[in-house]
Amino acid sequence: MRISIIVTAMSMLAAPCASVAQSFQTTSPDGNVSITVSNADRLSYAISYKGNEIVGNSPLGFEFRNEKPMNGGFTIVNHPVTESKSENWEPVVKNRHAKVSQTWNEQTLELREKSGDSRRMDFTVRVFNDGVAFRYTLYGGNRPGNRKITRELTGFTLPVSSKAWMAKYKRNYTSSQESEFIPAPIGDMPADTVCGLPFLVEVGDKGYVAISEAYIHDYPGFYIGRGNDTVDSGQMTVSTRLSPLPGENEDGVKALFHEKTSTPWRVILVGDNPGKFIESEIITTLNPPCAIQDTSWIKPGMSAWDHWWSGEVKMEMDVIKQYIDFAAAQGWPYMLIDWQWYGKYNRPDADITTPASQLDMPAIIEYAGSKGVKCWLWLYCSDVNRNDAYKTAFPLYRDWGIAGVKIDFMDRDDQEMVNWYRRIVKEAADNNLMVDFHGAYKPDGLERTYPNLLTREGVLGEEYSKFSNRIVPRHNVTLPFTRMLAGAMDYTPGGFLNVTPSEFKRQSPTLVMNSRCAELAKFVIYESPYTVFCDHPDNVLGKTGSEFLTSFPTTWDDTRFIAGYPGEYVVIARQAGDRWYLGAMTNEQSRKVDVDTSFLPSGRYDVTCWTDGKNASDHPERVAKKTLKISSGEKISINMAQGGGFAAILTPVE
Repeated sequence: MRISIIVTAMSMLAAPCASVAQSFQTTSPDGNVSITVSNADRLSYAISYKGNEIVGNSPLGFEFRNEKPMNGGFTIVNHPVTESKSENWEPVVKNRHAKVSQTWNEQTLELREKSGDSRRMDFTVRVFNDGVAFRYTLYGGNRPGNRKITRELTGFTLPVSSKAWMAKYKRNYTSSQESEFIPAPIGDMPADTVCGLPFLVEVGDKGYVAISEAYIHDYPGFYIGRGNDTVDSGQMTVSTRLSPLPGENEDGVKALFHEKTSTPWRVILVGDNPGKFIESEIITTLNPPCAIQDTSWIKPGMSAWDHWWSGEVKMEMDVIKQYIDFAAAQGWPYMLIDWQWYGKYNRPDADITTPASQLDMPAIIEYAGSKGVKCWLWLYCSDVNRNDAYKTAFPLYRDWGIAGVKIDFMDRDDQEMVNWYRRIVKEAADNNLMVDFHGAYKPDGLERTYPNLLTREGVLGEEYSKFSNRIVPRHNVTLPFTRMLAGAMDYTPGGFLNVTPSEFKRQSPTLVMNSRCAELAKFVIYESPYTVFCDHPDNVLGKTGSEFLTSFPTTWDDTRFIAGYPGEYVVIARQAGDRWYLGAMTNEQSRKVDVDTSFLPSGRYDVTCWTDGKNASDHPERVAKKTLKISSGEKISINMAQGGGFAAILTPVE
C-alpha cells in the first residue's frame, strides 16, 4: 500500500487575539466550497458552494453534566493558518476505486475560554472539492475523573423548503437502522423523531448536501433532529442527536472521556448532483490507514446463503451441501451458514464453539474445500460477547478454516457499542477472519483501517420482502443516493421470483417486486465487497440471468455515476480489470435512458446486455439477452419496464 501526504502552509486568515468577532474561512482546492467559522459570543459556522450559502450560520459546541455549556466566549490562542494537504492511497479492498487521490485545505482553531474555567477545545476543518469535514478535540477537566457529554450542539441550518430524504427512527436509539428514506420538506420534520444518516438534502437551486460522519471512535453515532428555534424567516436549524449510553435517557450522558479526545468527523458532502456523492472517498479517507500488516487473506467475493428467506430451509447437512454446490456452480468463493448452526441462540447456554448435533463441521469444511468454496458463520452478538466467547471462538474458527463471521442484532451505536465493534473487528483480524455486521449502524470508513470488515447491513434490504411489502422499486432507486453514500451495504439481492406489485404477496418462497433485470442490476449498483445472494438454487440455476452472476466481481477499480435522481432511477458503471459493468434501475414508471459511454477508454467494445423482456411490466421475470458492438462515446439506449432494470458487461475488443 502506498500512502503519501503533502502539507503546504498558507497565509494566516485572521489575527489570533482580536477583541471583536473573528471569522476564519477555509476554501476547497478548486475554490468552489468554503466554510467560514465565526468566533463571537457563540461559536458557529456556515458553508458556501459556488458563491451561494448552502448551509446557513449554524451552532457549534457542547453541553456537559455538572458543567456550563461550552459554545462561545473563546479566545483563539494559536495563529491559525490554512494548510494544503493531499493523500494518495490504495485500498486493500476496492469498494469504489483501486486508487484514491484526495486533496484538501485544512485549518485548526485552538480555543480557550475567556472565563475563569479556561477550558480548551480545538476545532479542525478540512475542505475538499466535494465537501467539508470538521471535528472537535476536547481536553480533560479541571479535576481528575470523567467529563460527561450530555449534548453536542452541532447544527445544520437549511431552508425549511429544502427537500430532505429522511430515514425516521425511534428516539430510544435502539435500532437496526433499517428504514425507507422518505422525501419531504425539511420544515415538515416531526419534532418527535430522529433521522438517520446519511441525510440527503436538495437545497433549492443551490445544490445538494449529504450529512454523515467518519471515524467514529470512542464516541456515539449521531442522528438528525428538529431544532428548537428558527434562525430567521424561511430557515431552520436541524440538530445533532447522540445515542445515549445504556441506562441513560435522551437528556442523559452520551459520552465519557477523561483526557484529550477527538470526536468523529462531521461530513457534509456538497455538489450539483447527489449522484456524484456515490463516487466520493471523503469518508474513507478521513479514517486512519490500514492497521493489518498482512492482508493477503482478505478476499472479497460472492456468497450463497442457506437462509429462511429463500424457503423453509432447515439446518441440515444435505441443505448446506446443496448451497455449497450452488456457490461452486456459480463460481462464487463463499457459502454462509446462517442461524441455528450452533443450536439455540441468544440464551445463556448458547455455545458458539460447538455445532448443533446434526452437523458435522469437519465434514462440511472438507466438502466445501473439495468444491473450491469456503464457509462463513452467523453469530448472535450476545452469544459472541458472553464471557468473552469470541476470544475462544475466533481462533477455533481459524483452525477450522472458516473465512468470516456475520454478527447480528447489535441494534445500537452508543459509545460502548462503537468500541465493541472495534474490539470485535480487531480480534477477527488477529485470527484472519473477515466480518459482516448485521443489525448494524451505518458505515463510517472503518473498513480502511480494518479492511477485513467487508460489509454491514444497516439497510432496509431484500430480506424484508419475506415479511413485508416495503421493498418497492422506488425504495431500491433511493438507496444509492442515501444509505449507500456512507459505504458498503449488505442488501442481499438476488430474488429470481419476480412479480408485479399487484401480484406480490408475503409467502414462501419469497417474491420480489421488481423485474429480473432490476435484480441483476443491483449487483452492479449496490456496493458490498462481500455480496450475499438471497435466493434458493432451484429458483436460479438454469434460469436466464444466472449467467450474468457467474464469477461476478464485488470490488471495483473505478465507479462512475452516469444518471439518475433519488426515487426515480439510477445508472452506474463500474470497472473490474479491463471490463466495465453497467447497471440501471427505474421506479414504478417505465423509462428510456440513453447512456453516454464516454467514460470508457477509447476503443471498441463487445457488449452483452440483459434487458427487460417483452411485456416485462406485466411479466417481470422475462429477460432478453443480446449482444452488440460499440465504440467508446457511443450511446446505449436502455428501455426499462415498470420496476425494471438493465445490466451489461462491456469487454474491450482486442
